[in-house]
Amino acid sequence: PFSLGVASGSPLPHSVILWTRILPDPLNAASVSAIALTVRWEVAEDEAFRKVVAQGSAVAAPELAHSVHVDAAGLRPARWYWYRFMLGDAVSPVGRTRTAPAADALPPMLKLVVASCQHWEFGHYAAHRHIAAAAPDLVAFLGDYIYEWGPYQLRHPQKAIRSDESFTLAQYRARYAQYKSDPDLQSAHHAAPWLVTWDDHEVANDYAGDVDERLSSDFAARRAAAYQAFYEHMPLRLAPPSRGRFGSLRMYQRHDWGRLARFHVLDNRQYRSKLPCSKPGRGGSNVVLARACAELRDPSRTMLGGEQEAWLAQGLSSSRAQWNILAQQTPMAQSSGVPVQSPQDGRFWTDGWDGYPAARRRLLDTLAASGAKNPLVLAGDVHTFYASELRRDFGRPASKNNPIVAAELCGTSVTSSSRPQYRTQENVERNPHMLYGRSDKRGYMLVEVKPQSAQARFMALDDVHDARSGQAQVAAFAMTNRLAGVRRA
Repeated sequence: PFSLGVASGSPLPHSVILWTRILPDPLNAASVSAIALTVRWEVAEDEAFRKVVAQGSAVAAPELAHSVHVDAAGLRPARWYWYRFMLGDAVSPVGRTRTAPAADALPPMLKLVVASCQHWEFGHYAAHRHIAAAAPDLVAFLGDYIYEWGPYQLRHPQKAIRSDESFTLAQYRARYAQYKSDPDLQSAHHAAPWLVTWDDHEVANDYAGDVDERLSSDFAARRAAAYQAFYEHMPLRLAPPSRGRFGSLRMYQRHDWGRLARFHVLDNRQYRSKLPCSKPGRGGSNVVLARACAELRDPSRTMLGGEQEAWLAQGLSSSRAQWNILAQQTPMAQSSGVPVQSPQDGRFWTDGWDGYPAARRRLLDTLAASGAKNPLVLAGDVHTFYASELRRDFGRPASKNNPIVAAELCGTSVTSSSRPQYRTQENVERNPHMLYGRSDKRGYMLVEVKPQSAQARFMALDDVHDARSGQAQVAAFAMTNRLAGVRRA
């Protein structure tokens, strides 16, 4: 019954969320009866479960695809635990998790993995095997956990075939079951707790708020189905909406790792304004000349929505953490197709922060004004490693009036393909705030955060099409306490 493994996430000093879903056959939803099941769970201080410290039972209800979310409480701060589920005589795989440090503690290090974008059809999940072997304290997954299309099969194909696009709750559930059947992905979940947010492909390509690229009249129902399936398959510290209404789901959350780091986990899909200057009769992204797209300059347009912007401002201004980490979806650094001398110059892709320059400026102003120590922006989405420095005005050179506001690290994809490396290198050369770009490799980031410094290693697979692929470090970057920016390590 535990064919999709187990997972944990959203750790607090005294509790952690435990997850599983009862489904004997990943590709057959009917392999479990449409009745509520009682699942037992245990948390122990040792892998052999000789010292069980928390236990209980939970209902796996058919209305939520027999998924289980347990808030395992009464635990001690900053320590590792092991957990498992039981149904009748069946016992799940054992997962390892840990609690966050106490609120006033300053731990010597946090080992963080950052990953995103794992299209089933574009390669194997060897990156997750290496993530598990790295034994991180925490995994931050920044979106595109699933992609909404592809044939339903339990082996990763050798080429992508666009088929079976998801529109209904049953289809999205089947897509998660397919992805979660992968043993390497399961091993990464079994190794550490996760913090998760979503991007577009958990629902539909390039959607923005309540608008999709098809301009579908029934998109609200599709989005609600996708949101419910996401909730059912992630270790989220969220109660299900009343009466099962998943039309909206608050994803932005704050997580403290003692006084070492505060994670501001953002949602830049659900509340954003529609994409600017889409092609006639379509929603979705476009590449536009700034001077030809007046919508880009509209100050009312938002990426996060007013409520989330205010929440972020409060969380930054109240933070006592040494490092303030914005875990969000897409690169914030401007990526212009031509050198930019003024806001009206440049050619921009509209689905990222470049499509929302006023919203980006507000966020960077908020960061600068907050006084929050050592802001670090994490990103994914574009299937490319980037290291960049963020300034309020990307069209002006560095100066006392245009200082570095934050460092930004963008990770490549677990599997999803990207553009040729020569084009990425041209992009870096056109944008002086970009220090590095690498788009021909798949993998993840490994970030070690210490009180006085942080270092990120860009870990790349030898061959994403080889399930047993090795990996190598292709670059490393360092950040120092109270010194804005990022440098090659």
